[in-house]
Amino acid sequence: MKKNSLKIEIWKYLVLFSILILVFLWIFQVLFLNAYYEWVKTREIKQVAFTLKRNKNEKDLDQLIDNLSYEKSICIEVTDRNNNYLSSSSIISRGCLMENKYQASYKNDFILSGKTRQTYEIINPRFHNKTLSYAIRLDSNRYAFINTSLDPMDSTANILKNQLLYVTLLVFALSFLSAYFISKRISKPIEKINESAKNLASGNYDISFQVEEDIDEINELVSTLNYTKEELSKTEKLQRDLMANVSHDLKTPLTMIKAYAEMTSDLELNKKRKVENMNIIIEEVDRLTLLVNDILILSKMQSKVEELKIETFNLTELIHSILKRFEILKEKENYQFIFDYYDPIEIQADKKKLEQVIYNLVNNAINYTGNDKKVTIEIELSNQQVMIKVIDTGKGIPSKDIPYIWDKYYKDSNKHKRETNGTGLGLSIVKHILKLHHFEYGVQSVKKKGTTFYFIVPFNKG
Repeated sequence: MKKNSLKIEIWKYLVLFSILILVFLWIFQVLFLNAYYEWVKTREIKQVAFTLKRNKNEKDLDQLIDNLSYEKSICIEVTDRNNNYLSSSSIISRGCLMENKYQASYKNDFILSGKTRQTYEIINPRFHNKTLSYAIRLDSNRYAFINTSLDPMDSTANILKNQLLYVTLLVFALSFLSAYFISKRISKPIEKINESAKNLASGNYDISFQVEEDIDEINELVSTLNYTKEELSKTEKLQRDLMANVSHDLKTPLTMIKAYAEMTSDLELNKKRKVENMNIIIEEVDRLTLLVNDILILSKMQSKVEELKIETFNLTELIHSILKRFEILKEKENYQFIFDYYDPIEIQADKKKLEQVIYNLVNNAINYTGNDKKVTIEIELSNQQVMIKVIDTGKGIPSKDIPYIWDKYYKDSNKHKRETNGTGLGLSIVKHILKLHHFEYGVQSVKKKGTTFYFIVPFNKG
């Protein structure tokens, strides 16, 4: 067993706790027993004194005195200003000083002092023990004296010591054993989780964290680790897919660039053919540049080194300027871009990054819209918020796939398919930019009718 294992630590703390309890028990039951006993007796006779003062005018005061004397095993007597007996308990206890010829001194002292209450400690010569006496003035002519014997506690203390010795040995043995079994029960599921975690760290994602315990914290840890395992498994798969897809996207244009460059180097080709080949090379280089740029942008977003440059700008104007970049698709391929909003909307955001969000969403809609080649941008205003929607008329996204469409290179199938435009990283970049802004975003899709991507931005109505 490891020296600093969880089982050993739990066992040590439980045993130490038991030892501390026993130490406190010895201190308070043996060392402070006499002091505690005296405090209790003092408190007791004071309570009796105040009870007498509250009931000083009762007719059955003598009966009350006898009852209190019997219940508390104390001696009570009431005198007048001249120290003459008026009333006393009929029960004579070891604490009584009624027949003590020295009693008059402390009584006279109290009566003449003019005080309302006073505590005295007197050695009773009759029984050779300490007697505690509490004197209180009941009214202008009556005084009560309550006496109780402070019996020596030495014999009681010795009995307690012997008893505590056996109790200590028994409790220590029980705590030693119970601490061992408790520590073993608590540490066992954690040790099991630790073994599974080691397998997870080595790249084995087929494991499952399972423990049968009624401890909430351990069950929550198991749930968290199972969730972590699923997310790590997804991340590893995405990384493999990303490497495969990026490799494919890099290999294809590079192969074409090489082939057309070799063809262009042929001196027998005419000028027109050479120009065509060079244009293809330029297009493939542009595609490579776009891919590398998207990978760099996504890398910066994920590493959180990219900072926002917040500024105020006109959202409507920005959208119109983005759509102008797709004019060539309107002319050559008959795409329709519908955006009929012209009122200015002032928002605060990183303009360049938000421009990239809208551009990527429009580009995504172009790639997946229906045969009508229609892409619609809508704006909805409500409660100082603006919702920007980008709508296509494509086949829609299956509901089971919607949670994953923001992942890098996610496709309906596992095979990679090149888009008409873009790199397959567009939606992942959109997600990271909007999360960086803390803007709400989402997607709604209806099968065979199309898909709507949206995000919500706060704005000033002015």
